[in-house]
Amino acid sequence: MYLRKCPNKKTGRVQLDIVQAYRDKDGKSKHKSVLHIGYLDLAEKQYPDPIAHFTEVARQMTAEYKEQTKPVHIEFYLKQAMEKSYDECKNFGYAALSKIYHELDIKSFLGNRQRSVKTDFNLNSIFRLLVFSRLLYPASKKHTYENRNRFFERSDFSLDDVYRSLGAFAKVKDGLILHLHNRLKAAYGRDTSMVYYDVTNYYFEIDEQDRLRRKGVSKEHRPDPIVQMGLFMDANGLPITYGLYPGNMLDKQTFIPMMDRIQDNFQLKRVIYVADKGMTCGDNIGQILMDKNGYVFSYSIRGANKEFKDFVLDQSGYKFNADHSFKLKSRIYPREITVTTVTGQKRRIAIDEKQVVFYSEKFAEKARRDRAAALQKAEELIKSPAKYNRATAYGAAKYVKGIVFDPKTGEVLTKAKKSLSLDLDLLREEEKYDGYYGLVTSELDELDQKVIDIYRGLWKIEESFKVTKSEFETRPVYLTREEHIEAHFLICFTALLIARILEYVMKSKYSVGTLLDSLKKANCFRLEQNYYVFNYYDQVLADIGQALGLDFSLKYRCLSDIKKILGEVKK
Repeated sequence: MYLRKCPNKKTGRVQLDIVQAYRDKDGKSKHKSVLHIGYLDLAEKQYPDPIAHFTEVARQMTAEYKEQTKPVHIEFYLKQAMEKSYDECKNFGYAALSKIYHELDIKSFLGNRQRSVKTDFNLNSIFRLLVFSRLLYPASKKHTYENRNRFFERSDFSLDDVYRSLGAFAKVKDGLILHLHNRLKAAYGRDTSMVYYDVTNYYFEIDEQDRLRRKGVSKEHRPDPIVQMGLFMDANGLPITYGLYPGNMLDKQTFIPMMDRIQDNFQLKRVIYVADKGMTCGDNIGQILMDKNGYVFSYSIRGANKEFKDFVLDQSGYKFNADHSFKLKSRIYPREITVTTVTGQKRRIAIDEKQVVFYSEKFAEKARRDRAAALQKAEELIKSPAKYNRATAYGAAKYVKGIVFDPKTGEVLTKAKKSLSLDLDLLREEEKYDGYYGLVTSELDELDQKVIDIYRGLWKIEESFKVTKSEFETRPVYLTREEHIEAHFLICFTALLIARILEYVMKSKYSVGTLLDSLKKANCFRLEQNYYVFNYYDQVLADIGQALGLDFSLKYRCLSDIKKILGEVKK
């Protein structure tokens, strides 16, 4: 490397750069600037002799570069055989995950709980393996254990230890989630002015039901027993807590238990709860208002009363937003809701709430496309009802008049097959409301656009469920004991939190799937004498490295350097 002095022909000013000379793959001489200094006259104001100063800097950089690129001589034998269990491929990408894992101080938490659990295996070592594997190589607990050497950390525990640890993890679940919340709040900040809630379910490929695994309304429209999971997320898209409920429990019934949990355990100030129409019932709204909190819920237009439907279709009062992508209007309207008293009786109370309605042509087009597919399926069902059952007819059956399913088998009953026809009245009624969307909120003074913006944040929690089901392969769940199931979801929740934090640190430049895919590919292979060669590097890894202070760019590293980096991310 040398100091290049380049005069500007127009101004006469001299530009200084430190330049590296090298040869490309074809042997041609090339030069690249490695340090841009600036103009000489400006440098003279800072240094007595900038030429001498930066010449010395170039010399030091050259010396450091030569030390770093000093050739290493490795001896190997072409006919050296491998043992049958030989596997020297290691992942290095998990260093980024490990940095966040240790910022959350999970090791200390589990270390403190280790004393009360009284086990002879290290809880943190097992939990760390299960979390990192769930993020990068999701598989069964047995397969995860068999592939534990994919990471550099020691794993001096048995497969039986892994299964025994699940009971310990289930016992500390609530404490760990609260610990994660407090650590995240300290390290990254928490915005709980708005709290998003949604419910999904995970299926089990089993025949017999039990207390938790029950048959219910499956999101995948499967007949298998399921477990319901409610998830709370903050305004930045970072998970707060979760809860598991029996599969036959309605989505709306999970809300109050989850709300009590988050209010009692996390000591939040006034929050605005945001959820879809599945949570919009009198008991939930009544409890929110009694707790002096707020809400923004979606509101079913097609399921509403005639007065609200007329308000939606009445075109007076609609105004277009700034970019004319949709039109909206609102009103403050007194509404009666039905709540359940402590004695179990039903009571009607009056509340004032703001109703916001908006229309988007894009929403209308999507509704028409979705219905077209369902109608085509409905017509096929009418022609060949024997090919369908309750599960496979989902989405189309509602457009078929006269259809009746066998409550046991789910098949279309023979007597009903002759009287099947398309429900044109339902079709025309639904078409009226294509593109319209309704919201209800307690925030009477909030701007209509702000209410819509608040609700739109709910997509992040829906995406989180997709991440757990696709990237993490959370289901189907093969565990049977309830405490093991609880531990499984605790591991998945922790993995989701770490992934979301990484996405947050990256300012959402990349999706969770993209980030994990690059980290998964950041592997290395052992050569002789404890040297490793790395086989993958991309822009995503470059950006992750810059954000977290890690370097994924080197092609070769010795084992001591790798262990040093993995040790530093734990500090």
